[in-house]
Amino acid sequence: MSLSGIDRRRFLLTSGALAAGALGAPSILRAQDGLIVLGHLTPRTGFLGPLGEYAVMAVDLAVEEINAAGGIDGRQLQILKEDSVNPQTASTKAERMIERDNVMAIVGEISSASALTIAQTAERAKRLFINTGANSDTLRGSDCKRHMFHVETQNVMYVNAEGQHLLQNGLVEGKRWYLLTADYAFGHDLSKGAHAFLGRHGGELAGEDLIPTDATDFSSFMLKIRDAKPDLVALNLAGTQITSFLKQYGEFGLEFPLGGFGFDTASAWAAGAENFRGTWPCVWNHQIQTEKSQAFVKAFTAKYGKPPENQAWGDYMAIQILAQAIRDTKGTDPAAIIDYFEDPATKFDMMKTRDGYFHPESHQLLQEIYAITALPSGEAANQWDIFTTSGPLPQPDQPLETLIADAVGGTCSFSS
Repeated sequence: MSLSGIDRRRFLLTSGALAAGALGAPSILRAQDGLIVLGHLTPRTGFLGPLGEYAVMAVDLAVEEINAAGGIDGRQLQILKEDSVNPQTASTKAERMIERDNVMAIVGEISSASALTIAQTAERAKRLFINTGANSDTLRGSDCKRHMFHVETQNVMYVNAEGQHLLQNGLVEGKRWYLLTADYAFGHDLSKGAHAFLGRHGGELAGEDLIPTDATDFSSFMLKIRDAKPDLVALNLAGTQITSFLKQYGEFGLEFPLGGFGFDTASAWAAGAENFRGTWPCVWNHQIQTEKSQAFVKAFTAKYGKPPENQAWGDYMAIQILAQAIRDTKGTDPAAIIDYFEDPATKFDMMKTRDGYFHPESHQLLQEIYAITALPSGEAANQWDIFTTSGPLPQPDQPLETLIADAVGGTCSFSS
């Protein structure tokens, strides 16, 4: 029986004598020849819970595949999973994973506020944190941490990618946008980026409202949108809020073009073909026709009976990236892995048309983004294929660095 199948507490008890004899050495080094333990923290309840469930399914699949192939240089992976709940709980659970469970790295999160508290905890302990869902530019700016890396794309990347798509379709220059913005760091970043993009390209604002994260009734905002008659309704919302808005938008019979700057395909599926509309940026989607993307879609669908959405892809990729780093650096030493990630020669197969790489000044993984566009409900092939996907953004002749132009959130110094 592999160690990955043993209850964690039993494993700790049976290894206690060895641990007691090595208290003077870093705990991460005491396990060099044994099990590699990773922590996974992500919201599994609340308005981000549906995305978190995809994340959990994906890390389970990634660990299962790696272990079935012999592990990493013969060492098996184990993943310890917890609901991060909120920033305070996320910090407490991260500390417990590090101190009690001896995880070599923590993977996950979607909330930017929780990601910051996890990053602070990981930094103090000098353990890696691989962010898979938090978008805040500040996490790559003034709140950056040397031990934190970002597989999820940051807000400005979504704005620049989606903005270029809208620009190409005549929805920016001389046009009026109405913004609905989630009232927390994620939404604020998107709003700043949208304002800057409009200013650079000759658009203007028709109106904007800040939306509490627990809001479920958008009827008053629908009336304001109807009165403003914008050329585009742009959403800076997240999670189940997008689903609720899309359903109510259809009920109000509004026909203004719709889009947004942060999106998860789970929101489209939850809204259904009859309600989903507009054009949205997406870091990955199940329609991308590369060999590795389709292999991932096939494996995930076979295991769970439905295709993966972009949050699943992010957590799956984080495990694969960590596994690559452990193999190539021949161990789990955080300092060696940080050097490896920051090396311009280090590339990662993102299951897209271009390899990705970490930007050494912010630890953001630079990679292609896509735009998905809703199909008319009558043209949807099934409950999953209710949109079409663009080709990769930016264009092949443009560097990936164009996606992080004019980022907000301050300057990263890795000073803390």
